[in-house]
Amino acid sequence: MNLKPLFDNVVVKPAKAEEQTKSGLVIPDSAKEKPQKGEIVAVGDGRWDDEGEKRVPMDVKVGDVVIYKEWGKTSIKIEGEEFFIMSQNDILAVANG
Repeated sequence: MNLKPLFDNVVVKPAKAEEQTKSGLVIPDSAKEKPQKGEIVAVGDGRWDDEGEKRVPMDVKVGDVVIYKEWGKTSIKIEGEEFFIMSQNDILAVANG
């Protein structure tokens, strides 16, 4: 993928929704709960500080698995795969492990 987000934006590949329950029941698409979790695949250079002199470093990096807000993301499709572009401010947490 050749996509470089600007400023403090990131590109996230969302995690797949559960296909089956633990007991083996198949979940139809209409009933699947969309996870608000995904892996960062591209990161911008960071926003400029209030004086416009220095870049504020990003708190996340490529490969981080993050939990993000339900709203505030832009959905795009690249080569048939869904990705989200969002501001770093829309990321709530980095999931470890």
